[in-house]
Amino acid sequence: MTLRVDNIGSLEALDAASWNAAAGEGYPFLRHEFLAALEQTGCASVETGWQPDHLVVRRGDTVIAVLPRYAKFHSRGEYVFDWAWADAWERAGGDYYPKSLCAIPFTPAAGPRLGVRPGESRRDVMAVLAPYLVGTGMVSWHLLFAESEEVADWRDAFDAPLMERHAVQFAWRDDGYRDFESFLGRMSSRKRKEIRRERRKLAEEGFTFLRLTGEAIDDAALAHFFRCYCMTYLERGQRPYLTLEFFTRLRDTLAGSMLLVQAVHEGRPVAAALCLEGRDASGDGRLYGRYWGSEVEADFLHFETCYYQGIEHCLETGLGYFDPGTQGEHKLTRGFSPALSRSLHYLDHQGFRDAVADFCREERAYVHTYLEQCRQRLPFKSAPEPAEIPDERTP
Repeated sequence: MTLRVDNIGSLEALDAASWNAAAGEGYPFLRHEFLAALEQTGCASVETGWQPDHLVVRRGDTVIAVLPRYAKFHSRGEYVFDWAWADAWERAGGDYYPKSLCAIPFTPAAGPRLGVRPGESRRDVMAVLAPYLVGTGMVSWHLLFAESEEVADWRDAFDAPLMERHAVQFAWRDDGYRDFESFLGRMSSRKRKEIRRERRKLAEEGFTFLRLTGEAIDDAALAHFFRCYCMTYLERGQRPYLTLEFFTRLRDTLAGSMLLVQAVHEGRPVAAALCLEGRDASGDGRLYGRYWGSEVEADFLHFETCYYQGIEHCLETGLGYFDPGTQGEHKLTRGFSPALSRSLHYLDHQGFRDAVADFCREERAYVHTYLEQCRQRLPFKSAPEPAEIPDERTP
């Protein structure tokens, strides 16, 4: 039967079972529960500059593929920065916004962006979707933080030229560690001692740490976490992207995927970090560190709450991969290895596209050099294998 593309707009138009049958339940940010919580609480809406514009592919009456998409009226909350592109186009007399964006709002965590039912051809789905992505009448289309294989398939599916951007992120992988001490044992003596000293200092100052999951994340724990989360933004003079209602809905629908780390001092929680668990395509467990905040200032508190507690949780529960969040060279010396993240971009105007393509080529060369420099700074006695460098087929 012929594949049919439908623009459903908001997720209200499609039930969770139909969406998740295509999206899968391994990657938490592509699930209907996560994306719907953003929309239902107004975090991803026309008012916030994230107008839902989702696409589904049907074979007959069956949804076989889903693609989250937004008409975007600014570039905030994306973490792949195109402010300079927008400025250049608008100085030339054009309107850069709205742009067409396939991404997970406020979530720079690499993973699948297109969900396809098992047994269906992803490339066939991409081929039927491609005209709906570049034929919107908007100046540009962007795909952010997609997996490497998906990026390669999108490039093959498009007749139009796509530009690829790279960035460096940091992730921990279980290399057969038995426990946290086994993990430290792979490091150089100096780095191992530094981490032990950081943890010991917090313990001597009276900090303890709780890892809450499922029903243990009650309203009081969630309210405290939200206060801490807001402080992270307020310290930078910004308003938080997300609301307490969003986190409450997430807890109510995805509690089994949530990990809340609490830092406790003198009998009360003073800092918190919220993570989500998931699985990759092979079924291996993953942890995604997403949100953090603190009501107090203490040396190394961020490292313990956001990094070391997450690594210990992975080792205790059999999760083999931990993405602690975007950016941050300080993650290197704490055992998080560098890897490339990828995004794809289409610009409708050829002259504009040619200029941006030159920039992307130069940027990729810089990013690959930086990646190798980061590898040289890892604390392990023998460095892991280098991250794969993709071939340079993009213009």
